[in-house]
Amino acid sequence: MTLQEALPIIAPLLVIQLILIVVALVDLIRREPERVKGSKWIWAPVIIVLSILGPIIYFVAGRQD
Repeated sequence: MTLQEALPIIAPLLVIQLILIVVALVDLIRREPERVKGSKWIWAPVIIVLSILGPIIYFVAGRQD
């Protein structure tokens, strides 16, 4: 499979990943520290480094609602 053949599959996944990271980071920045499980300084790298799983983990386990 060449890059041109894979691009229609990879491009939407990259867009979804980028959107998830941006939304999670914006939520983390705007949320009060009391409403985050753990430190914001720990969650930020988790969101960024773990790519698509980091934001999902943050939304499921990192927020106190």
